[in-house]
Amino acid sequence: MNVEQVFREERGRLLATLVKRFRDLDLAEEVTSDAIEAALRHWPVDGVPDRPGAWLLTTARRKAVDRLRRDQVHAARLAILQVEVDRADAPVGDALPDERLELFFTCAHPALAEEDRGALVLRCLAGFTTPEVARAYLVPVPTMQQRIVRAKKKISQARIPFRVPDPDELPERLPGVLQAVYSIFTEGYAAQRDDLAEEAIRLARILHGLLPEREVAGLLGLMLLIHARRNTRGDLLEDQDRQVWDRDMIAEGSALAERALTGGFGPYGVQAAINALHDEAADFASTDWPQIVALYDVLTKLAPSPVVAVNRAAAIAMRDGAAAGLALLDALAGEPRLRDYHPFRAARADLLHRLGRDAEAAQAYREAIALAGTDSEQDFLRRRLAAVEEQS
Repeated sequence: MNVEQVFREERGRLLATLVKRFRDLDLAEEVTSDAIEAALRHWPVDGVPDRPGAWLLTTARRKAVDRLRRDQVHAARLAILQVEVDRADAPVGDALPDERLELFFTCAHPALAEEDRGALVLRCLAGFTTPEVARAYLVPVPTMQQRIVRAKKKISQARIPFRVPDPDELPERLPGVLQAVYSIFTEGYAAQRDDLAEEAIRLARILHGLLPEREVAGLLGLMLLIHARRNTRGDLLEDQDRQVWDRDMIAEGSALAERALTGGFGPYGVQAAINALHDEAADFASTDWPQIVALYDVLTKLAPSPVVAVNRAAAIAMRDGAAAGLALLDALAGEPRLRDYHPFRAARADLLHRLGRDAEAAQAYREAIALAGTDSEQDFLRRRLAAVEEQS
């Protein structure tokens, strides 16, 4: 394992251990960075230690004492930390205790603003720099700095506990953690940022290893099944070349979807099952649309939203015809949450085109282009608009 791989594997675990010990996210981040900088100086010369995590933890503890020694506000903590550092000279286990699950729940606590949770997960658990997080969310660096500072301050002021919720709290708290990870994936997938989408999958794998709940399996399966089609995402599903889809990823995602639906239904498990039906079909014509509609009916009961309603309408259009789907979409036209949702306009445009109403379809595509948030989405919609205009 090279140095970069070690840092990738150990950084999140190290930060989680330090946050739990110091109860100070800023301090933990600072001394984690200090320890990694020290490793970058020493390891190329001395070689990667047999126990890199233990080396980093010992170094980080000492860096913490050095920082606190210069900070009179924390003077009362210094003697205790010095004892811990002295003990750190004794042999420790081969790996740090894995306390990243606690950090997941801290970063995605419901007391934090929803827009801050995914950013904090990227910053703390994925190790992204603030400029990298800002690029991921397409916001200026100062804006992201303010968000991250605000989130950290909230954690400190609200005394958000660094712990895994009790079993009776999990149903309420887990969805926020899953949503934070999924938001990273959707940002990356929409912007064709494979590095970001794959980082979300990596985080979901960590989360699934630490907490093998059905909905965690469902989230991981859902992302794998979507990401398996990444090389063809610039085309409509019916036009995609299924030969270039990642079959190993589909097999893994389908197995996770099946596991997620064993013993009950959750929103991520149902969405994973829908995508498994898309991915496992030999071709677009043989897609099991009745089963997909049935799953959307379940999802509508579990997690009703205008976005789910749009997707259900599109599935019904495939099962019952474009007119049936368009009627459902038109019934949603007054929904305020769909006003700026460009896939709604794109779905209407597609069905209008199928019905031969190309002038209306072209206008709907223009509206969708104006609302699309990324260059890749706009390019796709412009190609659809050009095809409609060419045929009309």
